[in-house]
Amino acid sequence: MSKSPMMNMVKGVAVGMIAGACLGYAGKSAADENPKIRKKISRAKHTMNDVADTAKYMFK
Repeated sequence: MSKSPMMNMVKGVAVGMIAGACLGYAGKSAADENPKIRKKISRAKHTMNDVADTAKYMFK
């Protein structure tokens, strides 16, 4: 029996969401314990926001 491509995509999305949730929880735990990590996370968010804005501008 062959599995449908849609089912494989759904499984991939589910695995990605679970991995993201685990990484998010680990990151939050680390940030709560260490203020330096919190500052680095804030900078990373700001940088990713800038990258996303640049990408949106390029695709206009």
